[in-house]
Amino acid sequence: MKVLIYGDGNSAHIIAPMLAAAGHEVSLYTLGAPSRWSQEVAAEYWNERHEKAFTVTGRLAMVSNQPGMLVPRAEVIILCMPVNQYRPALHEIARYLRPQQQVWLGTIYGQGGFNWMVEEVQRKYSLPNLKYFAFGLIPWIARIGEYGRLGITYGGKARNCVALHPGRDFALLKQEIFDNISLRWFGTGEAQQSPDFISLTLSVDNQIIHPTRCYALAQVSGGQWDSAESVPYFYRDYDQLSVEYLQRLDDDYTRIRQELRRRFPAKAFPFMLDYLALERFSYASSNADILSTFVNSKTLREIRTPVVQLPNGKWGFDIRHRFFSDDIYYGICIAKWFAQQLDLETPMADEVLHWVEGLRGEKLLDEQKRLQTASPALAAPFVSGLPEYYGKRDLAALLD
Repeated sequence: MKVLIYGDGNSAHIIAPMLAAAGHEVSLYTLGAPSRWSQEVAAEYWNERHEKAFTVTGRLAMVSNQPGMLVPRAEVIILCMPVNQYRPALHEIARYLRPQQQVWLGTIYGQGGFNWMVEEVQRKYSLPNLKYFAFGLIPWIARIGEYGRLGITYGGKARNCVALHPGRDFALLKQEIFDNISLRWFGTGEAQQSPDFISLTLSVDNQIIHPTRCYALAQVSGGQWDSAESVPYFYRDYDQLSVEYLQRLDDDYTRIRQELRRRFPAKAFPFMLDYLALERFSYASSNADILSTFVNSKTLREIRTPVVQLPNGKWGFDIRHRFFSDDIYYGICIAKWFAQQLDLETPMADEVLHWVEGLRGEKLLDEQKRLQTASPALAAPFVSGLPEYYGKRDLAALLD
């Protein structure tokens, strides 16, 4: 198949060599200079002892920063970028698609309502033949070893869930794409089909991990540190307060999940899971508590807290980081929107959103703790992914 990797982030450095090595014709769209990309790309697998176990190598057919050169010839387009960039990227892609072009649009991280985003461009650009898929979680941890040439991964998840439309094409995509980005190389990470996309949006890890950890760090330190070296590691130094906040936010999500099941009993939602259940499914782990999932992780321990130097010389949170632009505006805000439609309270989500308001100087909630959906902080083009911004307000229509 002719596969276009759309984006040049960490995950692109893993998925491109894997699909090319599996026999696909792989091209890549980059925001930077195409000359920075080697024609031969590789993904190295490093085991838990930090030893290189094997390397997957493939060749790129084309690299360009001109989407018009790449999109019209693609059969599968996979987005590799932060979630908040999906919508503008899809609108850009859609402008170069032929009306009758048969193409799959996909992402390997499908939280935040990816299906709503695709349906938005499908309507706007009259593209009746669009098909789409999304993984619930990224199949592996990805790092860039050398930009444009080498990616590093620490192995795949035990299992992955994937939603797609139309669902009848799962076997084909599994054989051609899904198996070739994990199972073929690691012997693990087989894709299982989710009957709906909403489970991917409401079964979350990053969206509750990142904001609550940052919020807990802010409560302990005030959110500022004298030096970059004094900032706690994000996971290695994970503490009990961070656990408490994560659990409380997951409890907010659980109330939403439970109420959706109660109101729509005909829907199975087999992959709509709480945090620990999702962690056990994804990693086949036996972790009984949240803290151990982080402090015992050999692959997460080197990840640092995203900070920048502030005008006062100290170091504070990088409020432009995807921990905010993805996990708040395409994460917690979406959950809050569902809670409002279901008449549910979300005390921890409200607490985190109020903190973000002060940090970013924005207004997200009104005096009744309801989302200010007309506020530019939410309603500006592509800033957030509330269902009503896609013209969707009927809950039943959002559950496919």
